[in-house]
Amino acid sequence: MSAEKQIIHMDQDAFFVSVEVKKDPSLIGKPVVIGGTSDRGVVASCSYEARKFGIHSAMSSRMAKQLCPHAVFIRGNMDEYSKASHEITAILKDRVPLIEKASIDEHYIDMTGMDRYHSTNKFAHELRALVIKETGLPISFGLSVNKTVSKMATNECKPNGELNVAQLEVKPFLDPLSIRKIPGLGEKTFIKLSDMGIKKIFTLSQIQPEQMSFLLGKSGLSLLQKAKGIDNSPVIPYSEQKSIGTQCTFHADSIDIEMINNLLVAQVMDIAFQLREKQKLCACLTVTIRYANFETETKQMAIPYTSLDILLIATAKELFKKMYNRRMLLRLVGVRLSNLVSGFEQIDLYSESQEQYSLVQALDKIRKRFGQDAVTRAAVMDIKL
Repeated sequence: MSAEKQIIHMDQDAFFVSVEVKKDPSLIGKPVVIGGTSDRGVVASCSYEARKFGIHSAMSSRMAKQLCPHAVFIRGNMDEYSKASHEITAILKDRVPLIEKASIDEHYIDMTGMDRYHSTNKFAHELRALVIKETGLPISFGLSVNKTVSKMATNECKPNGELNVAQLEVKPFLDPLSIRKIPGLGEKTFIKLSDMGIKKIFTLSQIQPEQMSFLLGKSGLSLLQKAKGIDNSPVIPYSEQKSIGTQCTFHADSIDIEMINNLLVAQVMDIAFQLREKQKLCACLTVTIRYANFETETKQMAIPYTSLDILLIATAKELFKKMYNRRMLLRLVGVRLSNLVSGFEQIDLYSESQEQYSLVQALDKIRKRFGQDAVTRAAVMDIKL
């Protein structure tokens, strides 16, 4: 008989805000909003005090100011948030057998079988205390038999809490909760089910699989499993080598710098779109060049977590400029994005105005419908990857 799974979900509490509060303790207890400070800006994160006024991520800064005029608005610093995220990952990774970095501020840890040597709940408690001590940032954890229940446990005990939901306690824990609490349940699905009178997880768990499949297709069956506390998805080992990239070998060796820079732009736009489709962010960009004599050079740069073309293009051009100084013919150029984690909307919003963010979404919709080459920059129209 296999051992009962022991999955820890660790999540930073209002992560961006916590980093800002650490820098400026006078913010403690105040409604704090991280995001664009102009009326055209967008909320990326907010403190629990701000949430009491109805403020939430992806809301316009203008609306947030109307809801809470006395809130403290901070532009935010993605570089600082990324560094704090890497620091937390390093602490956890050194002390657990299997870890998945699910996003910039959350991790899953598989401790299955390790409870023979040490109480998993006690270990999680000590690990949480260590992160708080080493980083000065609050963190919560949920411990249960799978990723879905452990994440929901964390959400229920935040901020700055701990909750252990054993196998026998899963159903009593889930049943009274709103279906809105199920990870991955979107707003449209919530409204559809609510209109049918399905508002509690207990009610959802009683629906027959055939009916759920009819209502929502395959996603309905997955949702039903989660409502029953079933989730067989594994903890995926975190690796800095996760990456997405592209490269192009020229038909004829070239020294045309303008063309090569335009090619870099095209390559970055291509893989950045793929990144956003997968709802991922990257924290490292690598540029590779190969000379006519087949010598190859690579240079990489750690960057704040992002998936936006404008930031990635600037980094790629900067790396190429630093690397290419021999004035020799080139035969290949490539770009690779690595250190990938899940995320997109929550993290990129703070640096862009609402109009700019909407533009990125609109362009991606066009690409998804008509193909990646349907819309691009004028400078790269004649370049074929």
